Amino acid sequence: MSTKDFIEKDYYKVLGVPRDATEAEIKKAYRKLARENHPDANKGDAKAEERFKSVSEAYDVLGDAKRRKEYDEARALFGNGGFRPGPGGAGQFNFDFGDLFGGAQPPNGGAGGAGGFGGGIGDVFGGLFNRGGTTGRAAPRRGQDIESEVTLSFTEAVSGATVPLRMSSSAACKTCSGTGDKNGTPRVCPTCVGTGQISRGGGGGFSLTDPCVDCKGRGLIAQDPCPVCRGSGRATSSRTMQVRIPPGVDDGQRIRLRGKGAPGERGGPGGDLYVTVHVDAHPVFGRRGDNLTISVPVSFPEAALGGEIKVPTLGGPPVTLKLPPGTPGGRVMRARGKGAVRKDGTRGDLLVTIEVAVPRDLGDAARKALEEYRMAAEGEDPRAGLFEAAKGE
Repeated sequence: MSTKDFIEKDYYKVLGVPRDATEAEIKKAYRKLARENHPDANKGDAKAEERFKSVSEAYDVLGDAKRRKEYDEARALFGNGGFRPGPGGAGQFNFDFGDLFGGAQPPNGGAGGAGGFGGGIGDVFGGLFNRGGTTGRAAPRRGQDIESEVTLSFTEAVSGATVPLRMSSSAACKTCSGTGDKNGTPRVCPTCVGTGQISRGGGGGFSLTDPCVDCKGRGLIAQDPCPVCRGSGRATSSRTMQVRIPPGVDDGQRIRLRGKGAPGERGGPGGDLYVTVHVDAHPVFGRRGDNLTISVPVSFPEAALGGEIKVPTLGGPPVTLKLPPGTPGGRVMRARGKGAVRKDGTRGDLLVTIEVAVPRDLGDAARKALEEYRMAAEGEDPRAGLFEAAKGE
């Protein structure tokens, strides 16, 4: 975030709250907007992602009492078309900003005086951005996010699993210990004096802050560049991490593991690891939300006369279900607590679909018995009324 952005952006408008909003109102507005525009809920929507970033940036300022006070004071002095220095003339003010900010000297030997803040503006807003003009150390930098994939068996997805995950990411170069210098003795960048940032003149007399182009924002320059990282201090590093996949994940689900991405720089936090889960199909069981599904064949006598049948469960002992007489094919029965693990530790159910098995080959005795049954049931037409109903009358 640059000084210009801090002054000109209306964070109250971004969150949709009045300027006298309480901390609770600001927090409530942020949570609502963040939930609506979160990238996980708007996959592929670049506009929603940009709104999410703007909302997060606004809350970073307004959600902190100290930064909010500094922001309000800065806006009152410079923002909203208010106090803007110019070259003089009607409606303009022409005076030396060095007097306003205590006679601070301009950075890098540049010109001060009217129309230029010089180095003083960095001291005024240094606390807002954790970077003070041309003095101090370069700010910590957050590590990059990493994308990875893992394939689980059906059982692992239902019950949860810890799997090894090999990842490649940018990390401190081991050869030069992250210094970028072959001998481990880099020098402070003379352009930014070790801050990793430089100031440039902006419109209306503002001094804007950008990453230093000479040291790429590191604040250090290698005297003898490391042959592995070529002076950047960063190299590709491979590592294997044991990742815990929670129970109940679905095929295609994307899991976020905070701080498990690429390491940060200069004490900055690590990035996040995003793992896309793929689940192999099971030859017997299926999945419907928190419930598992299975189709169980039964014989015609079992369906017609009723009885007890044993049904397998995933990773546990079989359960016994009681079939009522006259059970039709396609009926779904429920074995409670034999499904997938939910987030609260409880389990869903096992949904059992009954399929009446029709034998392809019949022995003489079985055929004779069925013929006798057909004669005994003669006059019972299971399709009675079907044709009349098909007419729609």
